[in-house]
Amino acid sequence: MKTQPFLQSMTEKLTHWQRRYKTLLNKRHLLGARGVINDFLLSLSQRSDCGDRQKLRTSRSIQAYKTNRGTCVSILGYIHRRTPVIYAIALVSLTGVMGHKLYNTTKLKAGTIAPQTIKAPYSANIEDKKKTDQDRKTATKSSLSVLMVDAQVNEKIRQDLQQFLDTGNEIRATAGYFPFFDTLVLPVSTQRYLRSCSNSEWQTLLNAVENTNVQPKFALKTQKQSSKIAVMKTAIEVQKDTIILKTAGGKLDNISQKPDFAQAVAELETYRLTTSQQNLSSLTAQISQARKAYAQANAKLLQLKAVNPKTVYNDTFILNLSDEDWGKTETGIQQSAERILAQGIPPGLPPNILQDAVRLQVQTSVPQEAESLARKLLLIVLKPNLKKDEELSKQSGAQAAAGVKPVMVSMRQGEVIVKKGETITAWDFEVLEHYHLVRREINWLGLTKLGGIVSASIGIFAFVERRIQTKMRQRDRLLILLLTISVPGVLIGTPYTTWSAIGLLLGSFYGANLGITVIGLLALQLPFSLEISRTVLWSGAAGGILGSCIAKRLRSREELALLSVGVTLTQGGVYLIFKLLVGAAFGSGWYIVLREAGFFALSGLVWSVVALGLSPYLEKLFDLVTPIRLAELANPNRSLLKQLATKTPGTFQHTLFVATLAEAAAKHLKCNVELVRAGTLYHDIGKMHDPLGFIENQMGGPNKHETEINDPWKSAKIIKKHVSEGLAMARKHSLPTAIQAFIPEHQGTMLIAYFYHQAQQMAKENPNLTVNEADFRYDGPIPQSRETAIVMLADSCEAALRSLKDHSPEQAFFMVNNILRARWQDNQLLDSGLTREEMSQIAEIFVKVWQQFHHKRIAYPKLKPCN
Repeated sequence: MKTQPFLQSMTEKLTHWQRRYKTLLNKRHLLGARGVINDFLLSLSQRSDCGDRQKLRTSRSIQAYKTNRGTCVSILGYIHRRTPVIYAIALVSLTGVMGHKLYNTTKLKAGTIAPQTIKAPYSANIEDKKKTDQDRKTATKSSLSVLMVDAQVNEKIRQDLQQFLDTGNEIRATAGYFPFFDTLVLPVSTQRYLRSCSNSEWQTLLNAVENTNVQPKFALKTQKQSSKIAVMKTAIEVQKDTIILKTAGGKLDNISQKPDFAQAVAELETYRLTTSQQNLSSLTAQISQARKAYAQANAKLLQLKAVNPKTVYNDTFILNLSDEDWGKTETGIQQSAERILAQGIPPGLPPNILQDAVRLQVQTSVPQEAESLARKLLLIVLKPNLKKDEELSKQSGAQAAAGVKPVMVSMRQGEVIVKKGETITAWDFEVLEHYHLVRREINWLGLTKLGGIVSASIGIFAFVERRIQTKMRQRDRLLILLLTISVPGVLIGTPYTTWSAIGLLLGSFYGANLGITVIGLLALQLPFSLEISRTVLWSGAAGGILGSCIAKRLRSREELALLSVGVTLTQGGVYLIFKLLVGAAFGSGWYIVLREAGFFALSGLVWSVVALGLSPYLEKLFDLVTPIRLAELANPNRSLLKQLATKTPGTFQHTLFVATLAEAAAKHLKCNVELVRAGTLYHDIGKMHDPLGFIENQMGGPNKHETEINDPWKSAKIIKKHVSEGLAMARKHSLPTAIQAFIPEHQGTMLIAYFYHQAQQMAKENPNLTVNEADFRYDGPIPQSRETAIVMLADSCEAALRSLKDHSPEQAFFMVNNILRARWQDNQLLDSGLTREEMSQIAEIFVKVWQQFHHKRIAYPKLKPCN
């Protein structure tokens, strides 16, 4: 019995010093040991000033912690003492996961000295893996590469071929139609000569036709068709004889030496004899037009040859083909090209093989006189159109390697594997491994080094956690540890690990600083323990860092889903950029790099979707409040808030005004505005247990405390009960602990002054009544954060500000300042972290908000009603 007061006194003292230490941390931010010591000594001198009221408040606060949420300072101190345990668990688990290969290392290795002579314990056939691998590599290299058609090369060949054919068509269009006259009158050969002969020959030919003295030996009077035919034959025979003509210069020329000339003269003369001189003149005019067009086409050919001496159209052969033959040639060239491309032209094909293939194709596709042109054109445009199919070639090589039988070596029992003092070779090590003689053990030195790296990382994390002044619970550290372990844990089986997931989750739960710290530390220490590509490492880290930086700013799940797309593109893009920097994307396997980048980006999307799906469950399981969850809790359509607006409309309006005041103050002081708004909306939900017990819900009706109860002790219990009932409702609806804290802490341990003074008056009239102040104070605890303290002050000032109508801002500020000073003097804000300077700022903000709600309006004149 004697020890109970002593223990209670020690508990009160311990709680008091813990609170004073916490206040010093908030004021000084751990800027130096000297400042802390000075404040600590100053608090020693001021300890006696707290008085009995401070002791009473402290004992009430301790009791309230135990009864409500279990968050009293003594428990917080116990949690602080447990922090090294979490860090020790993190050290062991991270070292164990990342150093899993160090648990089964071999003592005997290739290249070391054998400590003793080791013999084979029994006979066995052992595979020589080195020789087997060499044979399989040889088989892989000797396997035939699988070729595939390159569609881009085919398309380029078709475009080049079509361009050549278009050029030929353009040149032939300039030359005009050919043959340009009826071939029954003028054969194709004659038309070809007449169109292409020189101007001097053409003039000589015209003179020959006009000045000929040759007469047919038969009469021309008969009008029968048989006579005309006879005349034609006679004229041709005569023209084939030696003809003496007078040239333009009066010189003689033996035309018989030029068969084309003589043939043309004879056929033109025959045409004149069989028709008329007028028809002959028309024909010569048509021949002149054809010669002119031919000359223009020939000029184009010369111009084309001057620009490109290696052009396929380097002579007039293309002009000598008839339109029908050119059409067949054009179609035959295209068909031959398609057949050759379909068969495929491999790289390094000897030219003579390609020439033979083109010759065989052309013989059956184009007219005989156009074969040389077709062969020349195809040999110019055709190029190798086959490339190596990497996937199928790998499969072919793998199949060839799989067909190689293992190289087996026979070992007899007692045969020496390695002698003492000799160097263990790779083959010796394989034999020892087969007989399980390599002496596997735990690599304690490697584990120690890895543990040192992990310890340094944990120390950096603890430093960052302290610097950013984030209140971390043990469940928070446990969640961070689990998310951290997931990265090396997944890396053991696949390179597509959880970078994007931990980036989104850590950024959303704890902010950018902690997220970047965890990802950065992982990126630095993973290469020391695991085999991981640096490209994969930094690409994944880049996506995780992006998610950490932005996730905390988002206010909806839809925005978080869009962020996951950005993380996906970042991972794939950074991977591709790294490959471009090292030049891997410029080789023949560029599409493999592109595919790997796509897979890596897709893995980021998959893990982001997993994170989005797990986020609500983790928030629930680890009691977390994120901006998104707070926005969802602040939705007025939630069941609890709709009940509050329906059952207690006055309380709901009071809540909205308090939320407006508290939000403005929190925003100015850079507190968690979303938490303040959500917590304020739920801080008075306990009033739904007895709505008429609170004056704002009586709507001008009778006050039950004066008409029905008329007992200040019972009335005080009803008023205090809205805290306990509110906590019960909050637990029933699974509200987060951070939201539940607003329900008791917004009242703290304040005195219910109205009923306390009423009880005192009754005690004066009745000396038998004893008034205990504890019966009229809330059970607490006092505000433990700046957010709950702001809501307490806003709740205290709401009714007073609402009652002001025609007062000046100075009067309003004076009244608000008095209320805040009363809360300060009552030690309600001791654990909140608010300072006196911030209290003045809060008062000014409250008055500004009050002015916005009660601004002046123009007085409209009264209108008289019309008859």
